[in-house]
Amino acid sequence: MKHFYTTMFVTSVVVLLASVAALFIWGLDFGVDFTGGSILEVQFTERPAVEEITGVLERLNLSVLREITVSPAGEQEAIVRSGPLAEEEHQEVLRALSGAFPKVAVTEVRFDSIGPAIGAELKRKSITAVAILLTAVLLYIAWMFRTLSRSLSLWAMAAGTVLGLAHDVLIPMGVFAVLGRYAGVEISAVFVAAILTILGYTVSDKVVIYDRVRENILRGNRAPLPDIVHRSVLQTLVRSINNTLVVILSSLAVFLFGGESIRYFALALMLGIGLGAYSSIFVASPLLVWLSRRKS
Repeated sequence: MKHFYTTMFVTSVVVLLASVAALFIWGLDFGVDFTGGSILEVQFTERPAVEEITGVLERLNLSVLREITVSPAGEQEAIVRSGPLAEEEHQEVLRALSGAFPKVAVTEVRFDSIGPAIGAELKRKSITAVAILLTAVLLYIAWMFRTLSRSLSLWAMAAGTVLGLAHDVLIPMGVFAVLGRYAGVEISAVFVAAILTILGYTVSDKVVIYDRVRENILRGNRAPLPDIVHRSVLQTLVRSINNTLVVILSSLAVFLFGGESIRYFALALMLGIGLGAYSSIFVASPLLVWLSRRKS
């Protein structure tokens, strides 16, 4: 492969290792979807200070509010996180906020309450969904490129794809570990949906390049494999850039103007899709060359 492929691949490895280190050091800040608890988002016509809202709720005689956290959202909203709230306790919290700030209109935006057992089940199902998707990808590659088994190693294609997908997923997770540590960003079920979307979308970039490699080989191209892969990358480059920009720009609009509940879904999507296009060229393609042995 050309020298710049090696340089970009090493850069990817460094960023990937930094992301894995962030995950080990800080981990992901799982929200109530996984740990169990309640999340209440309220809107004020003029939001009081976070300390004032916290003080009002701490004065309530509710055990689930002992570990309460209040964080601002947007310009006029506040998000209250606590243990699981029953409906009566939920209404008591709303009445307390309305009574404490009579000159300010308080409107409930959303309320979610999840028990710890449901949160643990959701975590297991999320891991299962990712494992099933990766298995399906491997089976698809084995079937799709079976005609190349005499020219290229199918396990090299599978390894390049899986390692590229790991690159696309682990780096956003590392970014969210940093955001959770310094900005209090929590991981919800929406983040899992973003990860599955990233895996499903970015695998197509890698398959498109591999498919073009297959076409060039089946057409009788007898050039060295690194040259064939490089030519295949150039032939699919415009398509990859156009598709990636469409997704990133639409996700950017959601991130800037969407609600708080889907803002970080859009951020994860932008990171993952952009990294997917990058890894298809500078991770999956070099690995295909380095792990394959061209057969005569």
